[in-house]
Amino acid sequence: MWAHEHEVEPAALNQLRNIAALPWVHGVRVMPDVHLGKGATVGSVVAMRQAVSPAAVGVDIGCGMHAVKTSLTVEDLPDDLGPLRSAIEAVIPTGFTAHDGSAPVLSTDRALSRTFGGLFARFGGLHAGVADREGRAAAQVGTLGGGNHFVELTADDHGAVWLMLHSGSRNIGKEIAERHINTAKGMEHNLGLPDRDLAVFLDGTPEMAAYLRDLYWAQEYAMLNREAMMVTLRRVVSETFPHVTFADAVRCHHNYVSQETYDGVDLVVTRKGAIFAGAGSLGLIPGSMGTGSYVVRGLGNTASFCSASHGAGRRMSRTAAKRHFTLEDLDAQTLGVECRKDAGVLDEIPGAYKDLEGVIAAQSDLVEVVARLTTLLCVKG
Repeated sequence: MWAHEHEVEPAALNQLRNIAALPWVHGVRVMPDVHLGKGATVGSVVAMRQAVSPAAVGVDIGCGMHAVKTSLTVEDLPDDLGPLRSAIEAVIPTGFTAHDGSAPVLSTDRALSRTFGGLFARFGGLHAGVADREGRAAAQVGTLGGGNHFVELTADDHGAVWLMLHSGSRNIGKEIAERHINTAKGMEHNLGLPDRDLAVFLDGTPEMAAYLRDLYWAQEYAMLNREAMMVTLRRVVSETFPHVTFADAVRCHHNYVSQETYDGVDLVVTRKGAIFAGAGSLGLIPGSMGTGSYVVRGLGNTASFCSASHGAGRRMSRTAAKRHFTLEDLDAQTLGVECRKDAGVLDEIPGAYKDLEGVIAAQSDLVEVVARLTTLLCVKG
């Protein structure tokens, strides 16, 4: 554990014990942003031998981050970022909204168009239960969604402006995950588990092969979704600042499956609210709307299965946040940030999250800080 046990809610500890007790589990690693999830704990890394648990990935398959450093500095930005936020919201659908048809960027960016075409050429091979969801899935490429997903303008300690966004596989990832979780729950080897949400598929079975096929598709979808949004975001920024240039992107999943080897054992590693932190690999650890984010470099610590936290992590539920905080609190905690400050995002108030600085400090043996980013503008679903 990279979290202090006394700071982890009892229900989350019970979840972790249930996961660790599964006979297929090689090891469980707990990140400092850990909190209660459905079936498996958010902020956990589960390594299994010849098995995989869909709940240890979650329903937002492939959710993750994408960030790009720009040539802009904070001195280049106008005092009022409201028009820029409106321009972003006008072209990147948020919440439950989607594009009318497909994202405009797909018809003008050849690389994205090729990726989109190749991905959806395989749609017919997915679970039969999502066969009628193709149109909706296509329309949601390049859309943000809601909850803790965001598009941000941030600045590092040297004043350089970064573009950053957080999203996943939208509704299609959720529907794929739910169907496979339900299939796993009905399999005989899962009937005696302490929590049936932890049901697993076993290697060598058609059910595990089908799940991994659909999961890897959804992970590609999530990456394409973020790529389409970032290209769109770059175009909006370029229209406002015609001479801007962009550096190479930093990309990472934090809800996903990977097949890796540790101590000579081939393992199926699920990261639910955790990023890969292999030696030299770049990652992104966001806080909340108002507290900023970190760009980090992995140290390759195999004791954590080369993993690190995916963010600050919630310290209270959405319902509790709405009950505990007021709009005045939201306004105060997002002071200086161009963002929504209404009841629709009260559950995303910074105070509902753990202290980002403490989370980063707790994993100094997992990652090193490359840049500290301060939030200037935040678009929420």
